[in-house]
Amino acid sequence: MTRNLIAIVGPTATGKTSLAVELARRFGGIQTDGRPPEIIGADSRQVYRHMDIGTAKPTPEERSRARHQLIDVVDPDEPFSLGQWLELAQAALGDVWSRGRQPLLVGGTGQYVWALLEGWRVPRVPPQPEFRRRMEGRDGAALFEEVRRIDPLAAERIGPRNRRRLIRALEVYEETGRPISYWQAKEPPEFGTLLIGLRLPRDELYRRIDERVERMIAAGLIEEARRLLAMGYSRELPSMSGIGYKEACAHLAGEMTLDEAAARIKTETHRLARHQNAWFKADDPRIRWLDAGECVLEEAARLVGEWMGTNVAQARR
Repeated sequence: MTRNLIAIVGPTATGKTSLAVELARRFGGIQTDGRPPEIIGADSRQVYRHMDIGTAKPTPEERSRARHQLIDVVDPDEPFSLGQWLELAQAALGDVWSRGRQPLLVGGTGQYVWALLEGWRVPRVPPQPEFRRRMEGRDGAALFEEVRRIDPLAAERIGPRNRRRLIRALEVYEETGRPISYWQAKEPPEFGTLLIGLRLPRDELYRRIDERVERMIAAGLIEEARRLLAMGYSRELPSMSGIGYKEACAHLAGEMTLDEAAARIKTETHRLARHQNAWFKADDPRIRWLDAGECVLEEAARLVGEWMGTNVAQARR
């Protein structure tokens, strides 16, 4: 099977998961065993176990209709990084291709999507507190000279005044033996990609977000946060300080009413959607943008069918 990837991206609440599930069902017949393509999640929040409602994970019914990977990967108190996700995503792609299936990458975490599609090299180097303390005690000029000695390209990019980035450059070199400029290079992946973006007018997108927040609360978001706290997960954890859980914890602590928490979640999710749109630019020629309305399935299916037909024809030449 030709190694190709279909990616569905865009801001939250545009219906990426439901579209992916429908496409997987529709194009299942092209697989060698008649089973549907498989979905690989590109969402930095859905990787956490026990956090289902607030991260808008695929429903049990959606998971029964198409296999989803890279969901429920770590516990809420475990660190998780772009580098870890990239390794898991590359392994998942290889697994799906090896079984003759078509992978669909679905999610709104732009950094994850572009890291995979552009072939970012990402060092798996978590912060090293002791190393950083030692470096903080050094003169800024000395830090710059050290970086310039081991990595002139990075030194030129960073400059002598940015202590934080200079220390990170030294930290990466200390842990990997390679300069940070090596890790900042890109290696274009050896697979073709159809990149479909879903969009909505801002007023409609905000309306969908607000309705989804109301559904989350009705479905038990506050109770989910209460269970997580009872399991010992601190509200200070990165996972628990995400949108929805932060506000739910504040409500449980008596710091805001339920109505105030709901309003805050809506506002923060609006801001998240704007941030996601910045990652997936409307004028990016790599993205085939579709309006996420009633006809989106038919339009997306046409794009996928044409693209798959072209790639199959090319593979047979």
